[in-house]
Amino acid sequence: MSLKIYNTLSGKKEEFVPINPGKVNMYVCGPTVYDTSHIGHARSVVVFDVVYRWLQHLDYEVTYVRNFTDVDDKIIKKSNQTGESCTAITEKYIDEFHKEMDALNVLRPTVAPKATEHIDHIIRFIEMLIDKGKAYHVEGGDVYFSIKSFKDYGKLSHRNPDDMQAGARIAVDEKKKSPLDFTLWKPAKPGEPYWESPWGNGRPGWHIECSAMSYEYLGEGFDIHGGGKDLIFPHHENEIAQSEACFGTEFVKYWVHNGFVDINNEKMSKSLGNFTMIKEVLDKYSPEVIRLFLLSKQYRSPIDYSEDSMREVSQSLDRIYAFLERVEDAGLATGTDSKGELWDAFTQAMNDDFNSAKAQAAVFEAVKKGNKLLDDTNGKPDAAGQSLLAGIHADIRTISGILGIFMMSPKDYFSAKKEKGMADQDIDPAQIDALIQERATARTEKNFARADEIRDQLQEMNIVLEDGPEGTVWRFE
Repeated sequence: MSLKIYNTLSGKKEEFVPINPGKVNMYVCGPTVYDTSHIGHARSVVVFDVVYRWLQHLDYEVTYVRNFTDVDDKIIKKSNQTGESCTAITEKYIDEFHKEMDALNVLRPTVAPKATEHIDHIIRFIEMLIDKGKAYHVEGGDVYFSIKSFKDYGKLSHRNPDDMQAGARIAVDEKKKSPLDFTLWKPAKPGEPYWESPWGNGRPGWHIECSAMSYEYLGEGFDIHGGGKDLIFPHHENEIAQSEACFGTEFVKYWVHNGFVDINNEKMSKSLGNFTMIKEVLDKYSPEVIRLFLLSKQYRSPIDYSEDSMREVSQSLDRIYAFLERVEDAGLATGTDSKGELWDAFTQAMNDDFNSAKAQAAVFEAVKKGNKLLDDTNGKPDAAGQSLLAGIHADIRTISGILGIFMMSPKDYFSAKKEKGMADQDIDPAQIDALIQERATARTEKNFARADEIRDQLQEMNIVLEDGPEGTVWRFE
């Protein structure tokens, strides 16, 4: 099955055929670095990290560009509020973003350009638009893109410019030819950062940054452009207008947009006070739990973050690692390159528009099948069963390189989870071991009431006991 991608532009899944055989050029809009990143940012980055990994797995040579917007009204506002320079603010949050993404096992893109490092490229791009009659300079230093100069405006968001203009409020800036015309260059106000340009000291508008940077690294047209659904209009719509008006060729072949993260079934919003920052989630959960959660729905669908959903995902990850541990402890992890039934199901899911939810389901189903086989044979399967279990184990290890999950040894995973849980709950492991020993003694003496009492006591501490032939082990729920 060949790779199919849902294209926002056409509104349907299309077979993926890159512009240049064997090569893929991809641009994804990165964060505006004026504050700490939230879980919504993490979803977009993790989604496109998996897209990047899968394309590489398919043997494409991928050039992946993800930018930083480091000049913006929000950055300037924060600078005025705090007294810090814009550069100090943006560097602080870029560094924080990198650390958080590294913690989430996100691969670095090929290039991570900053808008402020490409001002010359942006100015040249605007000059080309003016020369072609697609943009205009007005008194005072503003430069605007003329919507009427691009007949296909609205094709990505499927909006009619005439309808938009009819419903638009009267433009505050009466120097615009149309209320829908958008800013390419704005004059600097006192105290704001600025750069010299043919139109006076100023700074670029938001939309032109990405057109200029994608052109610099990927050329006039490229394969995949990604970002959150909130960017479809106006940001990506305006990028199309600028780039296609400038070069007269198709800007992007496949437009890919991820859905939002809700918080407890509500839209994440600062006004609702439910913004959940990545670092807060990392304090509570393993990075692999977070990745498993963010990939647990098909990327175009919304996903709801809650303590219940994270607890459920955490337990699911525990089951995967517990299975890997059972196979390894039984000496059945042979390191074979299986590519069996599980891999086939996983590949089919990933080639169906990067459907990580179906891909995860294939893993869970294989683990369920493997655990049943171990249970039915008391951990001693025949040769065919051993081969099946070794194959599932090998396929999961291969899949780990695509999803960025299941990458630890089971012992390291449970040890790290145990340490995190003890730190969060101020639990003494010696106390737990003592209770487990007391429970074992109670069971030997057939004092089952006391044994159950200890299990319940540990359960209240979110500790799960697993009894096996070699004794009892414990982990956090």
